[in-house]
Amino acid sequence: MATTTTGAPAGTEVHENRSNASVASAVGKRIGISVLTLVISAVVLVIAWYALLRILAIDEFVGKRPLDVYQWLFADDKAAANRSDMWGWLKVTLTDSITGFLAGVVGAIVVASLFTVIRPLEFVFMPLAMMLRSVPLVAMAPIIGMTFHSELLRAATIGGVVVFFPVLVNAAIGLRSASPQAIDVIRVNGGTKWTALRLVAVPTALPNLFAAIRISVPGAVIGAMLYEWLFSGTGLGSEIFRANANVQYNKLWSIVVVVTFTSILLYTVVSIVETLVLAKWGPNAGRR
Repeated sequence: MATTTTGAPAGTEVHENRSNASVASAVGKRIGISVLTLVISAVVLVIAWYALLRILAIDEFVGKRPLDVYQWLFADDKAAANRSDMWGWLKVTLTDSITGFLAGVVGAIVVASLFTVIRPLEFVFMPLAMMLRSVPLVAMAPIIGMTFHSELLRAATIGGVVVFFPVLVNAAIGLRSASPQAIDVIRVNGGTKWTALRLVAVPTALPNLFAAIRISVPGAVIGAMLYEWLFSGTGLGSEIFRANANVQYNKLWSIVVVVTFTSILLYTVVSIVETLVLAKWGPNAGRR
């Protein structure tokens, strides 16, 4: 067989080039679809916005139109200051969202992995987790506030609770869907349950995991805003309630628009990362 100067088979480089090209093609296609989706979503939201305000006959003083939001952010005399304030609030909310998101995702993956390796744990603790999920987060907030005095831990707990349960359920289902034949191969070759988890179950669970993460991203933003309203008094979560209390409806609707499009953008970013990972690993990763 012909070899390259490095000693690797000649076909290896061709295979890697084709693999990289397929990954780039898949990611490029996903980016194009995502941009198109963003544009279509913006158009649909604006049309629905106008339609609902008209159908429900909401007074213009309370129900602001897209043009009012545009003027508050870009056309008014104070538009530059408004954008600066909005960016500052958004950065705080994004930081709190990432904190809660990471706490929830990491915690859910760890627990789901333990459920997979030690099956009795799932039968004992999954009903308890579902019971806790049924308790409204607002009702749990005082307990969280008394338990954790650190603002970082409060943000991680509030946001993590929102993210934890959907990721846990989907990750557990994905890990259980691992091929028994592939797991048997690992065990026959002396691998442990943890080896099978790493080499078979986790790659197999990637589609389920990313589906759960996409769903959880907007939830992490909402959890962060809830934390800001209940505890920190900063960020978009605090400002949206302050705007409502002070009858600043232009500001309130602008925050709603920024939060909505931020959630859509974050959802799109996760979709692109998902495409990159699955294109590299393959949709049947862990089953081969």
